[in-house]
Amino acid sequence: MKNKTTVIGAGNVGATVAQRLAEKELCDVVLIDIVEGIPQGKSLDLAEAAPIEKHDARLCGTNDYEASKDSDIIIITAGIARKPGMSRDDLISTNAKIMKGVTEQVTKLSPDAIIIIVSNPLDAMCHIAFDTSGFPKNRVIGMAGVLDSARFRAFISMELDVSVENIHALVLGGHGDTMVPLPRFSTVAGIPITELMPRDRIDSLIKRTRNGGAEIVGYLKTGSAYYAPASAAVEMAESILKDKKKILPCAAYLEGEYGINNLFIGVPVKLGANGIEEIIQIDLTSDEDEALKNSAKAVEKLVADLKKLE
Repeated sequence: MKNKTTVIGAGNVGATVAQRLAEKELCDVVLIDIVEGIPQGKSLDLAEAAPIEKHDARLCGTNDYEASKDSDIIIITAGIARKPGMSRDDLISTNAKIMKGVTEQVTKLSPDAIIIIVSNPLDAMCHIAFDTSGFPKNRVIGMAGVLDSARFRAFISMELDVSVENIHALVLGGHGDTMVPLPRFSTVAGIPITELMPRDRIDSLIKRTRNGGAEIVGYLKTGSAYYAPASAAVEMAESILKDKKKILPCAAYLEGEYGINNLFIGVPVKLGANGIEEIIQIDLTSDEDEALKNSAKAVEKLVADLKKLE
């Protein structure tokens, strides 16, 4: 295949990303992990499924970054996962070191790639990848809003007993407790959900969306979500590889948009062959704007904590 994507981290998220990229025939896939045997075994297993799933994507599992050379997209999932009682922010020290090391390796070999960050705490990890890579801001993107919006959409579907295909939703802000679901821009077949359910039910769904990752961690005990995060990263990759120019909520580096400066935060963007091709600015109400600014403050604190670790 012409396109090549490298997935860093062969855990549940990374392996599921590799599976979905291959089965959609979006690209050839290189799966890299520091643990010997894991990426090799998982990529071989996926390759053996290819005759049944009917795709010809090539899969390579390795511990050697050299295999990532000249990748179009780098998807970084590496890092420790959350356990019950941990917040995304608790991961910052360990995952910051991992992110820096990984970014140094892959950007040397693929200087023209687009990086999609999945590792938590998401917004802070974007800053490390951005600073370490030296890439322009359009080529470092965080996966957060697509996942958070998908969760919001799923919960709306459950609440109203309607097809998820009819539902569009928008969640802005940092990937954490301060994320900002926007009911006004969340619709079912074009009808705002504010017309379809009372405010207390909407508030309940917003709360569940903010707690979406922790809810799954609570069930799994020894790991965190991976099917939906993987799907979210692959939707972003597909829009880039196919130059679809989808409008998706992603963590982008803002320089004045929404009144926020020098910070990765979730906003609607147009994703195409050049990565983030446009940051979409929508008019927010005073309450929505205040919520987004509060979310930005939480991300700023995380970034400040990062700098203390350096």
